[in-house]
Amino acid sequence: MILSRKFFQFTQIMKHIDIKYLIEKRVWIALFAIALCVIAWALEISGNVYICPYCRVQRTVIGILGGVLLLPFAYHWIIKYLSLVIGIFGVVVACNQHFMGWKKISSGKFQFNENIFIDPFLLSGFALIAIVGMVCLILQLPHKNK
Repeated sequence: MILSRKFFQFTQIMKHIDIKYLIEKRVWIALFAIALCVIAWALEISGNVYICPYCRVQRTVIGILGGVLLLPFAYHWIIKYLSLVIGIFGVVVACNQHFMGWKKISSGKFQFNENIFIDPFLLSGFALIAIVGMVCLILQLPHKNK
């Protein structure tokens, strides 16, 4: 009985992860991505976080992909192609930064940042997930006439 209840709860959660649901909510996802980009840039410009070229690329790519999700013609193959190119660039940068953290873990020199919210290992992992997710979402956008 408990197992069936847990399975039911899991299926309810999985409904919200369906691609059709995410496509319907793409405006909210885009606005969140753009807000995240703007806030991150504002924090850097105001001097509250250190300057990091990896982070700059990742936040900019997240903002650009958020902007693409708002485009009424984001379903066009050229936009999908450009999003893929920009997204791959962001993913490569995020992977490089994230791998440096794994390299430190392997050598026994890893330590989280004192302020966990600006830890490069965690932020690059989040950026990696966000960029891949938004590129996948853009690639799944159906043509308006379908």
